Amino acid sequence: MNDIAAQLTAIHRAVSTVKAEGGETVNVLLRRTYNAEVEDVWDALTDPDRVKRWFLPLTGDFREGGTFQLEGNAGGDILTCDPPRLLKVTFGGPVSLVELRLAPDGDESTVLELEHTVPIEMAGSGAGALFVGPGWDGIFVGLGLHLSGEDVKDPVTGDHAHRSIDAWVAAVETSGTASADEIAAGKAAALGQFAP
Repeated sequence: MNDIAAQLTAIHRAVSTVKAEGGETVNVLLRRTYNAEVEDVWDALTDPDRVKRWFLPLTGDFREGGTFQLEGNAGGDILTCDPPRLLKVTFGGPVSLVELRLAPDGDESTVLELEHTVPIEMAGSGAGALFVGPGWDGIFVGLGLHLSGEDVKDPVTGDHAHRSIDAWVAAVETSGTASADEIAAGKAAALGQFAP
């Protein structure tokens, strides 16, 4: 089995707040390079038969303007679908937006970026990243294991969940988007959710 700690280290994490016409948002960004062609990564992210092997069963009307549902998790609307480069969806509600961007990195590698954006009123501060970041880490690690031929569900548990949460605490601290008290409260909530 691949070293999950190394897989977690391979993920770049960033948190920011952005002021826009519609109000302020908290943006959570993950980036990782996979040793797979862009079409294969896209297929692993969008083909229901593959997604259920490394994450959850996926159902829906898979087209731009359609909808999706992850079993026991979030669903939403498919806002933009431009294979194999861009997928933008609502995630669990109309103001929670997730954008997946894929780009080739040479002939046989792909850079995957995931950006999750919510209004500041929903996140509270940049510490809101602690409510979703460790879950996205699990997605990135699970995808990596799948692309390397392993099918593992919930790879970020136990000690690995603590590592993920600590990495997100560091990202929030670096961003300067939350107070020490907000970060401490976010960490406590993340530990309860991801490492009970």
